[in-house]
Amino acid sequence: MTMPALPRPRTTGSNTRGPARRPRPRPSAAPPVLVRQTRNGIDESVHRGDIVEVDTAGRVVRALGDPDRLVTLRSSVKPFGVVSLLEAGGVAAFDLTAPEIAIMAGSHSGEDLHVRTVQALLRRANVSQSLLATGSEGMPLDELTTARLARDGEQPSAIRHMCSGQHAAFILLSRLRGWDPADYWRDEHPSQAAYREAVARAFSTAPAGLQTAIDGCGISTFAFPIREVARAYALLAGPGAVPTTDARSSLAEPLTTIRDAMLEHPEMVGGTRHRLDTALMEAVPGRLVSKSGAEGLRGVAILAGQRPSGENGPSGLAIKIEDGDGYERAGRAVAVESLRQAGVLDERALGELRADHRPRADDPHGRPAAEAVAEFELAPVGELIG
Repeated sequence: MTMPALPRPRTTGSNTRGPARRPRPRPSAAPPVLVRQTRNGIDESVHRGDIVEVDTAGRVVRALGDPDRLVTLRSSVKPFGVVSLLEAGGVAAFDLTAPEIAIMAGSHSGEDLHVRTVQALLRRANVSQSLLATGSEGMPLDELTTARLARDGEQPSAIRHMCSGQHAAFILLSRLRGWDPADYWRDEHPSQAAYREAVARAFSTAPAGLQTAIDGCGISTFAFPIREVARAYALLAGPGAVPTTDARSSLAEPLTTIRDAMLEHPEMVGGTRHRLDTALMEAVPGRLVSKSGAEGLRGVAILAGQRPSGENGPSGLAIKIEDGDGYERAGRAVAVESLRQAGVLDERALGELRADHRPRADDPHGRPAAEAVAEFELAPVGELIG
């Protein structure tokens, strides 16, 4: 027995920079515990959260917790926003390559190959990298690169920021359209309006209906229930699976290009030295696209393919860790375990992802001291009510 899809909640709302919104009531029940941090059998702490998997039509396939929990997309929005540049003719105008498209949709580690890729984009647009308005605090993400820069007395610039690829897309779009790129990051800039329009279409709403907030890199981010995040990632997994009667079908060509670039170059989505988005894509090549957002959010586009459960259509998975996952252990464990239970990761892939499946904390002598253990059941919805 399969549960019919629940009505999708409205995603419209006012800009949070304008009049105050009525706070959304919190669910009466706490989210389920997904991960336990244990030390010699003692539960030191727990991480709660919500998980939902949907198909391209938005029907819930698996869910645990509250699928209507409101989240801000943060960096998980990037694959959908890049559509604005591709639809404007950016691939032909700037001779964009797959690695360059992937880095604009990713959150890179700030390694040298990432810097060279973004610099090449900006040179082709004949603009200075000084236009990048991401800031540089806490960057680069790659620890070895950070150590090398400190050793050499070099201050990291904005181009090493994880969002510099995304911001380069705004600058390229501005050059292509003849807009002044100097203030591309401001809400009223036409490149931001084009980005909002692309995101709104991917989420089946209107730009004026987007609920926004300020992201960490200074541009707008958008808020949706996590089931809508999963639905958007299902679209990314199978852009051509959406019927032509669905307005989102207009995104099929650019989203296919973006998806395939990310699949082909996962090192540009994250980095060469263990980032989970990259590791997941490398563990099962051609099967999924993973893109994290801040504060414990992750979207996963699961491409069509036979699973042990008999499922074979594209779907989207969204995960939210309630506490923001400051230790970056719960999100890793939940992502791997969710994909295992969904039949996407086989034993070989799980072996490659062992360090993420049960993240371990060692003492100063290298002895294992604690580990994060994912303990939950993400059963198909039909099984839960059958």
